[in-house]
Amino acid sequence: MKFSNTIATAAVAATCLLALPASAADEPKGNVEAAKAKVSMCIGCHSIPGYKASFPEVYSVPKIAGQNEKYLQVALRAYASGERTHPTMDAIAKSLSAQDIADIAAYYTSLK
Repeated sequence: MKFSNTIATAAVAATCLLALPASAADEPKGNVEAAKAKVSMCIGCHSIPGYKASFPEVYSVPKIAGQNEKYLQVALRAYASGERTHPTMDAIAKSLSAQDIADIAAYYTSLK
């Protein structure tokens, strides 16, 4: 019994390991240069130190320069799917392709 549990555990672990490269390969690689033509819609809020948005309520807009690339991708996908919500971010994120998201995340991560 113990031997079959070990084999089953090893089989599950091997399956998970095999799945990792495939999912990583499916994600587009971000291109910092390509993003330079795509970030105009981001700069107005996220590049101004101390900027506060007043819609739908007053809040501080985070600067995203130097932020973790994967975090930015997850956040943009969450806005696009409706998992996270903000009227402006929802509209922008829904207009982005997977490549756009990867490029923008790579660009902002590259800024320190």
